Amino acid sequence: MTKKVYTAISADILHHGHINLIKQASQYGDLTVGILTDEVIATYKRLPVLDFDERSFIIENISGVKEVISQDTLDYTDNLLKLKPDYVVHGDDWTSNDLKNIRLNVIETLKQWGGQLIEIPYTQGVSVDKLNETVKSASSMPEVRRNKLKKLLNLKPIVKTMEAHNGLSALVVENAKVVKDNEIESFDAMWLSSLTDSTAKGKPDIELVDMTSRLRTIDEIMEVTTKPIILDGDTGGEIEHFVFNVKTLERIGVSAVIIEDKIGLKKNSLFGTEVEQTQDTIEHFSQKISQAKKALTTKDFMIIARIESLILNKGMEDALTRAYAYVNAGADGIMIHSRQKEPDEIFEFCEKFTKEYPNVPLVVVPTSFNKVYEDEFARRGVNIVIYANHLIRSAYPAMMQTAKTILKNNRCYEADEACLPIKEILTLIPDK
Repeated sequence: MTKKVYTAISADILHHGHINLIKQASQYGDLTVGILTDEVIATYKRLPVLDFDERSFIIENISGVKEVISQDTLDYTDNLLKLKPDYVVHGDDWTSNDLKNIRLNVIETLKQWGGQLIEIPYTQGVSVDKLNETVKSASSMPEVRRNKLKKLLNLKPIVKTMEAHNGLSALVVENAKVVKDNEIESFDAMWLSSLTDSTAKGKPDIELVDMTSRLRTIDEIMEVTTKPIILDGDTGGEIEHFVFNVKTLERIGVSAVIIEDKIGLKKNSLFGTEVEQTQDTIEHFSQKISQAKKALTTKDFMIIARIESLILNKGMEDALTRAYAYVNAGADGIMIHSRQKEPDEIFEFCEKFTKEYPNVPLVVVPTSFNKVYEDEFARRGVNIVIYANHLIRSAYPAMMQTAKTILKNNRCYEADEACLPIKEILTLIPDK
């Protein structure tokens, strides 16, 4: 009886190493190739350049492939239990990378029916770094980057978004990964907060940092990253100014802007009613949204309306009335904000809003109600969760502690244990 063979690949960047793997795997029997779904690739790597159907078409037309199926998780277990292959074939590079736990699961699963893992030596001469750099360069182009957020919203139950306020913090968001429960977790998008951008520049968060300066920060971040960008647009300013600014943001490749329905001097929402804050009228804010939407030239760029009713103690009905009006004015999504430590009013809003508009993206910023897990937000209809200020909030105390340590000891030896080694900081940013 012909043996059954299984291997799994993303097939997004196909090179001669993959062809060599398929050729050798097919020699052991009838080869089934599991193609990682777009959702899986987006979770552990990045948005695939080619979609699942395109990648499947390529693989099924390679000599030696008998069948192509989808692999819906990074872990092989489900497909292995269905197919019960005699052999699983994989390159030997996963013995030491982020997939080493997946490898162990494959070995344990195969033991159930006496299957065997065959590891092919990694193909020499494949410059994965060079290939990834080419994809990264293409992915950072405005027309490619701009529509990534909408693609992620279609692929993922929730889009994890972390704030970035300069090139270095953006690289943290771009590259941070953890392996958890046989999955690789990473951030999907970047939030360019006016609070953290202002703070990084030593300015108060009152819209003092103008759009020209904000655009410089965006450019600095775009130069070294590929993930989609959501911009904190504060109030959006005057309608005429906002219309001009969204055209600029769309052109340079930003994916979305979030504006809050307040007018006058901007004060941070988490102050609530402790400071004077004035909410805009529904009519005026709706006009701001509709006029900006008319100015856009693509369907990729998103204008998301942030509702301050719960922050200002205006009540649930006011929040929902505004949400419905803003969607009718053309808003591509709704951000609901709260300064309560418990998420009850957020959950109530989500439940009522999604009954009326189940396909309009919902955004939350859980700075105050920070005990809620992402999957619970997803169950309530939330599509984007933004961790709005955590990198700069964690950086400042670390820097202050280092400064105090040096002052206390009149030398820097004691501070070394809290610092990145000098050789690592010198090589942290590639010079080409």
